[in-house]
Amino acid sequence: MADFLKQNKIPVILAIVWMMLWADWSAWYLLPTWFHWIGFTASSVGIWVWHFKWARRQNFRAEQRRWCQLPVFLLTWQWSVFAARELGWSPVAKFLAITGLSILFLAGLAAAIWYVELGSRRFAVSNSAAAMTDGTRVWNLANLEAWYFRKKNQKLDQSLWTFICYFVVFFLLIFLLTRLPGCREMYEMPAGGGEQAQLQVVKIQKVIKKKLIINPFSSIIFNPPPIEDIKLQFQELTKHAYQVGYGKGEGAGFSGGTNRGKVRFIRIQYQGGDWDQDFGVGSDLNMLLEYGIRTGHKVNDRTESRTISQLKNFPIGKSPPFLYMTGQRGLSISNSEVEVLREYITDKHGMLFADNGGSGGWHGQFFGLMQKVLPKVKPVKVPLDHPIHTTPYQIPFLPYVAPHGGKDAWGWVVDGRLVAYYHPGDIGDAWADGHAGVKREIWEYCYQLGTNVIFYSHSEYNKWLDTLQQNNDSAPSSSE
Repeated sequence: MADFLKQNKIPVILAIVWMMLWADWSAWYLLPTWFHWIGFTASSVGIWVWHFKWARRQNFRAEQRRWCQLPVFLLTWQWSVFAARELGWSPVAKFLAITGLSILFLAGLAAAIWYVELGSRRFAVSNSAAAMTDGTRVWNLANLEAWYFRKKNQKLDQSLWTFICYFVVFFLLIFLLTRLPGCREMYEMPAGGGEQAQLQVVKIQKVIKKKLIINPFSSIIFNPPPIEDIKLQFQELTKHAYQVGYGKGEGAGFSGGTNRGKVRFIRIQYQGGDWDQDFGVGSDLNMLLEYGIRTGHKVNDRTESRTISQLKNFPIGKSPPFLYMTGQRGLSISNSEVEVLREYITDKHGMLFADNGGSGGWHGQFFGLMQKVLPKVKPVKVPLDHPIHTTPYQIPFLPYVAPHGGKDAWGWVVDGRLVAYYHPGDIGDAWADGHAGVKREIWEYCYQLGTNVIFYSHSEYNKWLDTLQQNNDSAPSSSE
């Protein structure tokens, strides 16, 4: 290994620098996606060229050649996971990530066993073990005379301790790597500003002023008017605002956002239920695209999902303003996941958008979950004059596909902010292609309500960011 490092100083240094830069997600995140594609693909292709054109031609021993394959595997594995995620193939990306990690674990375990066995043979040949019988404790795992080995089962204990030590080191290393900036996620809202204006739907009425029927064989010649003299008459003359936002800034967006930021639709994965009904193109993406059209905000080109545990990867101030949660079967959330949700709602100022996908049982289970997450907060019915029902759209009634959990929206309020909004009637089905067969008026109001919920969560999140910024600006500096 030492010889390999000496003979390959430049490639090793470049690989280490590249991995350090790539791990620093806070720096790479501000770069466009196409730059990620170019950088990741070029690095992966480059490591393959280095392996086949140069490394394989060297007079390396078998051990050194095996080490040459490690960076090839790592970069190829990570590139495949990255590409699958960017293409929207979340299940494929998850499978590749788990498979690659398993291969890495097994390959590392095999290497650890191999090196311990080699060391054990060297100790036996050099008789160094016999030379250390003066009462001094032997700690070396490769030495069969180690004090923690049983006298009659030294070889078995050596294998067992090799596995235990490797297992602890491997997962400790994974734990430390997941705490690097590169393993953190960032949520950036679209930059801009504006007012929380109400969107008025302009109805256009076609008015036919006059209609004439002319005999084409008439002997009278005159200039006939158009068959239909049509005039478009606007029934509403109120201002039709297509752009809404919050805070100072140009264009539709949020003062706490960035030029790279986009509104994203993230759904919660959980155990025990069909969390993924109408997931992706079927429903969520329709709502996300409608939100972008109706507000003028930049939106992501695909929807996403995260487990509750993955919410810990989002730092305070860069977390999703809302998370969507739906289902109709069981709802199984562990105590540790309850803590993560509580932190997301309170410390990270997030909001849950829950939608009953089809059962009264899910209704009760979600209310039970919120009792665990916020034990001191009681649910209340959300009235139609609440800002979430009036901005940007005025919702005249609560639209739903089927009243699985009643006909009222429920909410949980903390410090005057709605931190969880529960829709009882499968609003996700109304967003889907075909709109579950409901009338146009219903699914239109469902799109409007979805727009209101997303906008409310982002505007409240932006108010919180502005408050944090003002507090930081007003705080006295250390030099004072």
